[in-house]
Amino acid sequence: MWLRNREGTEPVSARSPLRARRILSLVALVLGVAAAVFFVTRAMSTREPVWAWEAAIAAAVAIIAAVDLVVLRHRRSRGQHRDQQ
Repeated sequence: MWLRNREGTEPVSARSPLRARRILSLVALVLGVAAAVFFVTRAMSTREPVWAWEAAIAAAVAIIAAVDLVVLRHRRSRGQHRDQQ
């Protein structure tokens, strides 16, 4: 099996996925806000409910990305606080 050939250095050399998660959340936030604004303007001009639903979905993506960024910031500050003690 592939687990038998482990060297045991994985925890030492492992990289945190928080940086990639932060970048993805920033991209999702920007695109979600831009899409929500676009869909709201389309909904207001065409009066079709499908654009309002699209705007709601895009806004939900932006909100989830913003909450994720807040969580990441909290974890980062908590990690730095532990290093200072």
